[in-house]
Amino acid sequence: MATGGTFDHLHRGHESLLKKSFEVGREVVIGVTSDEFVAREGKKPDFNYTSRVRELENYLRRNFPGRKYFITKLYDNFGPGIAAEDVEAIVVSPETVNKVPIANQLRSAKGFKPLDVVVIDWVLANDGKLISSNRIRKGEVDREGRILGGRRRAR
Repeated sequence: MATGGTFDHLHRGHESLLKKSFEVGREVVIGVTSDEFVAREGKKPDFNYTSRVRELENYLRRNFPGRKYFITKLYDNFGPGIAAEDVEAIVVSPETVNKVPIANQLRSAKGFKPLDVVVIDWVLANDGKLISSNRIRKGEVDREGRILGGRRRAR
């Protein structure tokens, strides 16, 4: 099982992605985007790779004690889910599901079976809009999706 993301301001949407990943897989490979990859994508996270991984690991230890996982650095869209034949499935959000066919083409070229795809639903804030790290960064919502009214959230 594989999944991935930037995991800046770990929020309920990330939690949903991780929960589904651990429901579907015995072991989960979690790709976290590198600072370089994030910059190429035009994103500006508040936290660097090391801080994002530290927060993710704390969350995983608290919420999935004893479960096996491996965190890897993503330098592009396609991490260990492409390179490892034993990864059989991927959990994605509606935002990233369109990249899976390309991943499966790359896997096919290596002689690997295509990934089974599990798509989670969007997790919405109290205003019915998507919870995202960007909205948290802007001070629109908190990590739970509660409306903040545009106040910039302190780190």
